[in-house]
Amino acid sequence: MKLSLILDSVNPPTWKPNHLIIIYSTLRIIDLMKRNLILSLCLIGFTAISFAQKKELTLAQSVSGQYREFAPERMDFFQWIPDSDDYSYLKGYVILRKGNAKSGEESDLLNIGELNQALGSKLNWFSGFQWKDKNTFIVSGGGKYYAYNVTEKKGREILELEKEAENTDFQMNIEAVAYTVENNLYVRFSDDKKVDITQNNNREIVSGQTYARSEFGITKGIFWSPNGNFLAFAQKDEREVHDYPLLNINETPGELNSIKYPMAGQKSEKAKIGVYDFKRGYTAFIEPRSGADSYLTNVTWTPDEKHLIIAEVNRDQNHMWLNLYQAESGNFIKTLFEEKNDRWVEPEHPAFFPNESSSNFVWISERDGFNNLYYYDIEGKLISQLTNNKFVVKDILGARKKGTEIIFSATGENPLNTVYYSVDLKGQQRLLTPEEGTHSIEITKDGKWIFDAFSNHDIAYKAVLIDAKGKVKRIMKESKSALEDYQIGHAEIGHIKGKDRTQLYTRLIKPSNFDPNKKYPVLVYVYGGPHAQLITNSWLDGASLWMYWMAEQGYLVFTLDNRGSAERGFSFESGIHRQLGTLEIEDQMSGVDYLKSLPYVDANRLAVHGWSFGGFMTTSLMLRTPDVFQVGVAGGPVTDWKYYEIMYGERYMDRPEQNEDGYKQASLFTHAKNLKGDLLLIHGTVDDVVVMQHNLALVKKFIELGIQMDFFPYPMHKHNVYGKDRIHLMDKILHYVMDHNQ
Repeated sequence: MKLSLILDSVNPPTWKPNHLIIIYSTLRIIDLMKRNLILSLCLIGFTAISFAQKKELTLAQSVSGQYREFAPERMDFFQWIPDSDDYSYLKGYVILRKGNAKSGEESDLLNIGELNQALGSKLNWFSGFQWKDKNTFIVSGGGKYYAYNVTEKKGREILELEKEAENTDFQMNIEAVAYTVENNLYVRFSDDKKVDITQNNNREIVSGQTYARSEFGITKGIFWSPNGNFLAFAQKDEREVHDYPLLNINETPGELNSIKYPMAGQKSEKAKIGVYDFKRGYTAFIEPRSGADSYLTNVTWTPDEKHLIIAEVNRDQNHMWLNLYQAESGNFIKTLFEEKNDRWVEPEHPAFFPNESSSNFVWISERDGFNNLYYYDIEGKLISQLTNNKFVVKDILGARKKGTEIIFSATGENPLNTVYYSVDLKGQQRLLTPEEGTHSIEITKDGKWIFDAFSNHDIAYKAVLIDAKGKVKRIMKESKSALEDYQIGHAEIGHIKGKDRTQLYTRLIKPSNFDPNKKYPVLVYVYGGPHAQLITNSWLDGASLWMYWMAEQGYLVFTLDNRGSAERGFSFESGIHRQLGTLEIEDQMSGVDYLKSLPYVDANRLAVHGWSFGGFMTTSLMLRTPDVFQVGVAGGPVTDWKYYEIMYGERYMDRPEQNEDGYKQASLFTHAKNLKGDLLLIHGTVDDVVVMQHNLALVKKFIELGIQMDFFPYPMHKHNVYGKDRIHLMDKILHYVMDHNQ
């Protein structure tokens, strides 16, 4: 305001001193108001500029950067150095750092250049790093294994494998490597001696590789005995398994490469466990007792190397025998115990021996509805049930206090967490990692120190040192989010009740400029199958970074873990038996009802995307609830369970001839006529998990019905699309959703 306007407005009949005071005070107040107004405008402008300075995350960054440029700084490859209070970890993968638990002092021990100079190697990083003793560690790369002494600052080459070697397994005690070349198994020692464990000319008899399509927790096919006197290995006879052709377009002309793919209800591989005795140069074989196509899983050596414990599961996967065998002869001794269930029995963890001088062992079983720990003697007598939790035990990490205390991971009371407990042989249980989140720990052999690294909804990465009494001695590292300088939204974790009143967890990602008065389209990201949990109490809440990018494009991104998914116990997971897609869809529809109840959701613009089982769920939702979703993108979907492999498919659906109605109802062909929205199907052309026959057969069905849809192949990619092509994949998926969900 100008002074003249104020004077004109006053216009007093008679001027007095107090009138001048009033006028001066008024001017002063207005002047202060003016200054504050200018200051406020400046602050608003500064805030706007600061907000504008936030970087925009590109789609390419969101796809490739989650575990690279945007990964929080960590203490990677942390290991306790044997027989000491010292530890090591890698900085940038090329610097080995050493620290002391008592003092907290740290220093660089060695860099990769210095290591290569000492070894005469060309390692790019400390690959295969593992401490052998207090002074010596092992590294490997390019088929070569090396030992380096940090005290003497000298190294040596232990051995070198042929270029074709795969599935390598290093035995530390005797410095030997078991490995495969094509279908056979070999061992090479540090004196360059080589032992041919198998010599099968028939390539359909395969030794030393994963078997049973890596089900039952199987991740390898080689099992060294504790002291290296024996080598157990898986052998699978695939002669009766169907040869499935995959087209290699990289050759001119193209050529067919066949894989062994046992489809549900058809003939399966036949498994054995071989036991090679190095002293006698003899292999004993162990075969299933309940049928030639039964499964031999979870192979474990007793600490004295005299026996093996193997879980045998019948092909119907509803009966398990835990059997004891003599190592030298492979002879069956006895069945320690059995487990049965009308739905399925799925052992996923080998027997654990807490004490090296005892054959008593711990077995993980969900016989009472949740994975718990059971303590047995070698005769199969149950000594005690160590835990009786109403939550899921995930795995056993190890033991301390001379084997009287077991360390294990579990969800705890919150199924979104991964925390660690100890339990003694009397069943006294103690929580070791009380802070909510997803933890990973390393414990010294004597149990004096625990390294605990974790993240949660609010913490990107935090590592702490815990003493034997459970007290946090120091924070070793705490990293901020590498996304702080980026314009990014946030996730809200919640839960709803399903139609059967089951509690279902949800994750809703909103954009950074979320306006509750607007209406937003929604992308539902779904998996929904066994062995997977999409929502976790971890950094980014278990979501992929591309979901946050999608939110910045004006979407809400929603996920619900339905019945059938992992970490909620047997009842929650097994209700899907013989009817895949039914309960899962019911729960996803509860999620849709929840979305529709939110005032800021545009219920007419719902999209859905998922891969593998999530691809099956995406297409099922598009076909079995056709009026709900306007667009769907399904990657690598199972379209009919009769096309899927035996080990997984028959566990959940039984054989086709045993469950005709269930297979028909779950089949996408049954519901193909219902498609209303826009559907994009995607598949890797050499997918060896969900073979492309699934998608091509469904495309053929749509053509027969005269229904239009879209199909996009990724040539020469397997079950998922990785590498630089993954950016192309996510660009295809997300822009298809945005272009068709108008």
